[in-house]
Amino acid sequence: MSNVNSELTQDVYLIVPAFNEEKTVSQIIEGIAEKGYNVILVNDGSKDKTLDLAIESKRKYPDQIYVVSHVINRGLGAALKTGMVVALNKNAKYIVTFDADGQHEIGDIPKVCRPLQDGQADVVIGARPFEDMPISKSFANLIMNALTFIFYGRKVKDSQSGLRAFTAHAADVINIVSRGYGVSSEFIKEISDKNLRLSEVTITTIYTPETQNKGTDAIVGLRILAKMVLDLFRI
Repeated sequence: MSNVNSELTQDVYLIVPAFNEEKTVSQIIEGIAEKGYNVILVNDGSKDKTLDLAIESKRKYPDQIYVVSHVINRGLGAALKTGMVVALNKNAKYIVTFDADGQHEIGDIPKVCRPLQDGQADVVIGARPFEDMPISKSFANLIMNALTFIFYGRKVKDSQSGLRAFTAHAADVINIVSRGYGVSSEFIKEISDKNLRLSEVTITTIYTPETQNKGTDAIVGLRILAKMVLDLFRI
């Protein structure tokens, strides 16, 4: 069991969206549970063994791991929204989003939660050092940061980070519509629209062939841009 103070973990729920993550899902959710946190694994219509492995992990940590599943793949945004609803229904005090592909350090969870627990922020984004990223990834993320600022008026270090922490109030008032990767920029829009206090802390990112093949690339970026333009004309 973890040496992390249980008083600081029992009210924290980690939302882990997973689509075909059989290589890493068990290690991630069991590692989080071992530290004393609650985990909501959202299986987003996986075609591999992700769901079966998550259920096996739940048997090991029945009081900490919860598994919910989409029948079909609905996208990252939809998976995060499902997880947030479940966490709020379980009276979570703090909600953290955490990728299932192994790119995040479990040791960074207290770091993103601390500003919330200290009452200094409503939302915290774990900012990845861009200088450590592969060039293609850092360029795409810099472009998305610029677009997020242009469209939503909020300057952030890492708008596309998957490691974020929310108070229950922030998670409740944020309205997520985007089903795909556009959810990352939509979070920034909602933070700005709802006048939520935002902090960023530097986190560690683990780069593997699997993690480098996921996330924001040129095609995903164009789709997000198209949605931003459409949202602008709806205002």
